[in-house]
Amino acid sequence: MSRVCSICGKGRTSGNNVSHSNRKTRRAFSVNVQKVTYKADGKVENGYVCARCLKSNKVERV
Repeated sequence: MSRVCSICGKGRTSGNNVSHSNRKTRRAFSVNVQKVTYKADGKVENGYVCARCLKSNKVERV
């Protein structure tokens, strides 16, 4: 599954795991995307939309 928002394009970001001894290893932060049916430009589409776009009503759910 492609974890990229189809509305805003938000995707994975990277950062560090930091241990108690301050050692750093790379990790990934995934986006909270939901598979939804939404209306875009007058037609109904299926896709993955992030939770921020759903909460801010950037898409109209069908």
